[in-house]
This record gives sequence, C-alpha cells and structure tokens, in this order.
Amino acid sequence: MASEDDLPVQIWTDGGCKPNPGPGGWGAILRYGEIVRELSGSDAATTNNRMELTAACAALEALKRPCTVVLHTDSEYVRNGISRWINGWVRNNWRNAAKEPVANMELWQRLLAAARPHKIEWKWVRGHSGDVMNERADVLATEARRALERR
Repeated sequence: MASEDDLPVQIWTDGGCKPNPGPGGWGAILRYGEIVRELSGSDAATTNNRMELTAACAALEALKRPCTVVLHTDSEYVRNGISRWINGWVRNNWRNAAKEPVANMELWQRLLAAARPHKIEWKWVRGHSGDVMNERADVLATEARRALERR
C-alpha cells in the first residue's frame, strides 16, 4: 500500500474568455490525498490561451516543495506547448517555426520556471465531457470571469 508521501499531486486547470479576446478567468484545483485547494483569478483583457496558461502557472507556483504532479488540462495548446514545442522555442531563442516571436512567451517562460522543480505528467482531458474535476475547474474560471464583469 502506498503511503501518502508517494501520492502525486493531482491538478486540474481551465481557463477561458467570453468573448475571445475579452474578459477572462482561470481556475485550478490541487488535490493531494484528501487535501483539496481551489484557486482562481481573472483578467479584464486577455485570451483563452493566456487564461489556460495562467491556470497551469498558478497551480504549479502554489506547490511549496518539489512534487510528482499529474496536471490535467483540456487545452491542447498548453499540453503540446509544454511537452512538444517548448524545447524548440528555447533552442531558437523563443522563436517559432516561422521565425516569429512565440505568442505568450512570458507565460511560457513562467510555466517553464514553475514546472522546473517538479516531475510532471501532462494529461489532456476532453473539455465538457463529464470529467468532474475538469468541470469544476471550468466553473471556477467562469465564476472568476463573471465576478470581474460585475465590478
């Protein structure tokens, strides 16, 4: 039987805007054993991709020590960016295949720094398909965006 120290931190993230671009929100849920922490935030002028990245950054930055993490995201942009594209971007001085600056470069750099101390498995989940924790992250993001709109 695994001890609690062997458990990975499970993280679910989501972000979005309405309209895109426009006001946006992000949400993240961190679960370690029976401990659950929810995070959320918003931005008055942003994009879906920026909110997805911000959710992942904030969740990883909330960890207080190096951890094994399973991060669930419904953003293929985030998952592919961090697991497939980022090494090429770094190697090419933050230029994409078209030799143009990488979009959202400062958030990718923030994510890379936040991920560095951890061992992370990046898992893609289909959004709005019944994954309870992904749906909760979506609710957190939507509530954060709506709270911004009410100000």
